[in-house]
Amino acid sequence: MSNAKVLPLLEADDQGAAPCCPPLTERPMSAEEAETAARMFKALGDPVRLRLFSAVASHEGGEACVCDISDVGVSQPTVSHHLKKLREAGLLTSERRGTWVYYRVEPAVLAAMGKLLAMPAAA
Repeated sequence: MSNAKVLPLLEADDQGAAPCCPPLTERPMSAEEAETAARMFKALGDPVRLRLFSAVASHEGGEACVCDISDVGVSQPTVSHHLKKLREAGLLTSERRGTWVYYRVEPAVLAAMGKLLAMPAAA
């Protein structure tokens, strides 16, 4: 049994961006913001997880069945482990449909990660 803390799904604000963190150039992060961002980026720090995240994010319709994304060079139990880690980090959501599980990247998550790393517009 895992003792990992599951992060709550991020809810989008009025502009569709998740309230994770301000851009790095805006102000120093709070401890809570840094913890949230670090968990997301730590989960993506593994090449297999990054490939799985990319496969889900780029899949037609914005969601992918585990059967469509499991060819990443590791065994099925390892794929399941990595998908679980991505879910725990709040990067993916999942839904069971019959015997298959479908994964989706929340657009607000991508928006928040992009906003965090965005450079301010030149004046």
